[in-house]
Amino acid sequence: MTSYQSELGGRTNVAEELAESQRSISIAEFFEKNKHMLGFDSGARGLVTAVKEAVDNALDATEEAGILPDIYVGIREEGDYYRVIVEDNGPGITKEQLPKVFGKLLYGSRFHVREQKRGQQGIGISAAVLYSQLTSGKPAMVTSRTEGDSAAQYFELIIDTDTNEPEISVDTTTTWDRPHGTRIELEMEANMRARQQLHDYIKHTAVVNPHARIEFEEPRERLKFERVTDQLPAETEEIRPHPHGIELGSLIKLLDETDSYSISGFLQDEFTRVGQKTADSIITAFVDRHFGRELSWRSPERSAIETAVTDAVTNKSDEATAAFAQRVGTAITERDRIAHHELVDIVANAAEHVKSESGATFGTAARKTTVGAVWSVLTDDIESDLYRIVDETTTSRKDTETIEGMARRIAVKFEDVERHRLRKETVASFVARAAEQTETHDGTAFGETAQENVVSGIWSVCRSIPDDPPEVRAVASDRDTASSLLEAMRETDILAPPTDCLAPITETLVEEGLRKEFNADFYASTTRDAEVHGGDPFIVEAGIAYGGEIKSEGRIDVLRFANRVPLVYQRGACATSDVIQDINWRNYELDQPGGSGTPNGPAVVMIHVASTNVPFTSESKDAIANVPEIEREIELALRSAARELKRYLKKRRTLEQRQRKRNVIADILPTMADKLADMTERESLAIEDSLARIMNNVLVERTVENDGVRLVVTNHSDSVAELALTDIVSVDPGDIENATVVEMDGEWFVKWDPSVRSGEQAAIEYDVNGNASFDISVEGIEPEKLSINA
Repeated sequence: MTSYQSELGGRTNVAEELAESQRSISIAEFFEKNKHMLGFDSGARGLVTAVKEAVDNALDATEEAGILPDIYVGIREEGDYYRVIVEDNGPGITKEQLPKVFGKLLYGSRFHVREQKRGQQGIGISAAVLYSQLTSGKPAMVTSRTEGDSAAQYFELIIDTDTNEPEISVDTTTTWDRPHGTRIELEMEANMRARQQLHDYIKHTAVVNPHARIEFEEPRERLKFERVTDQLPAETEEIRPHPHGIELGSLIKLLDETDSYSISGFLQDEFTRVGQKTADSIITAFVDRHFGRELSWRSPERSAIETAVTDAVTNKSDEATAAFAQRVGTAITERDRIAHHELVDIVANAAEHVKSESGATFGTAARKTTVGAVWSVLTDDIESDLYRIVDETTTSRKDTETIEGMARRIAVKFEDVERHRLRKETVASFVARAAEQTETHDGTAFGETAQENVVSGIWSVCRSIPDDPPEVRAVASDRDTASSLLEAMRETDILAPPTDCLAPITETLVEEGLRKEFNADFYASTTRDAEVHGGDPFIVEAGIAYGGEIKSEGRIDVLRFANRVPLVYQRGACATSDVIQDINWRNYELDQPGGSGTPNGPAVVMIHVASTNVPFTSESKDAIANVPEIEREIELALRSAARELKRYLKKRRTLEQRQRKRNVIADILPTMADKLADMTERESLAIEDSLARIMNNVLVERTVENDGVRLVVTNHSDSVAELALTDIVSVDPGDIENATVVEMDGEWFVKWDPSVRSGEQAAIEYDVNGNASFDISVEGIEPEKLSINA
């Protein structure tokens, strides 16, 4: 016998020694050794991540309290370390909760809540505290004050990585000028190599949170981003899980914890969008999967049924037996097909009728014997019944002999199936085996499609059984039964989850955010309707800014957001980037070498995904996973905004061509006018009037004669001109019909909004005393389509 003693070095208690070395670890201890998983893999990135987590907390806190956010972010050099300071005007945190919020990983109020929030796991800010203490050895300093408190609470704390509990070194009160809010200070080993990413994060946060005022201060620069709206994001409502988004383990847990006894009650109590009708549909599908269905067979001749009943019944009068047989025969032949449980009901009803009419009793034994006898008649020739099904569901290229062989081989499989009750997958296995045998013996193949058609044909004549579904406890205790319920939930058509759990930025504020931070010539935005992935609702929004002061060299800037949080890192791993690179931007007038990849040009593209459960690629939440439903909505949102850009660029190109044409005509027209005047010995033509006619422009002219001023708009274009004219006059023009006059700082602003049809004119007149100067501006029309002689 081989000895393994030498292989273990002579040690006989290795297993015990190994067992003694095993121990559990806390979540804090795990992340202590795996900081990179949370975005703290370097000093540069760690600084950005710490700021991000603190600002996210500040925004969530203020919004939940209905407070417009005022946030200060400071970064200061402290010897060999950097100090991060983030301060907000939120509701503050109670003394009891504050140490756990900042000093305990996986502690939070949002993990089990299905509504849109920036943070959900309770990891972010406590991970920043952990990173700070690991790199500097110094505690986090937290000041917080709730409204109405006379003083603020001040704590200094670290996280005990062995227990994942806060370890408090200072607990006192302090004065603070804010009436309510929270301030956290962290010292950490870091550097400013990611200065651009840090600036981008702050700037982009301002873009998607236009209701926030953010002040940012770092050693080299101080920035301030004012809010552009006083409108807080819409309040979100928590929703229950959706049946299409639950997983097996979660379903079993819900089944274990529910107070419901019935599956119907469980479904309606624990899931959103499930009422009685939907619950019934799910239960029907569940019963099909759990118990299966019963195959129904064509009704035979009535005489055959009555003969079978008469032969089966004994010890009854001829009259009673005949009446019983007649009722059974009539009920069966009134139906096209009969399943076993339907036959049982028919026999029972017939027995009750005969009893009520004649007093003759057909008890349990008689009924059972009758059911068996009639069932034998019903299933005597199932091969011909199956032949019809196979023939109807396969192509005409299959000959009669092949179809007969297929039907015969399927029929054989039913010989040992009690009551012909079976699940759909069992039917599929019967058909697959019969197809294999048919190909072997007859040389004719039934492909996958043909097999699926046959299975569907057989399943369509199977009857759902009336058995009650198992109770909740029985389902919870059996994994296979729970799995059948889950499959039934997934295959049932159910309304998408409600979207009041989401708070999109909205189309208007997406554009306002872009306008606030990017000085461009063109802006477009779109907010898609809500869709669902994995049972979780989501909304995609897109925005584009183009031209102006946006850099024109190199690739466009792409701003990625999830639940109003900028995604700074892992751009190449993000579904947003993949979708952008797959779009042919040449179709939208942007330069895209090779027809793929990120396009070039003076543009900024923004994508925001709002969801109760954004599918990130990792715990650091830097990139959105490639979920087909989300990718499709991102593409549709981008294309919607890009179509607006395309229209703008085409129109701009047309106007540029128009302007070049105008410039050419304007160069040669004066010379032509002078020559024509010389030849005809008349005064020279009015150049601007002639130019407007040639270019089909709208012409605005002013004439001044004897202190009388006349402003005329002539529309040479082919559409109605809706203009807004402002004429600044140095003297009081008095009251003017159809115009408004406003005096401001010694000047009079004449405001006139004419609507002029094609080929028509509109005019106003007013008087000025003495010398007057004028300065006119016209809005409501592109400069290239306007001629001014005033």
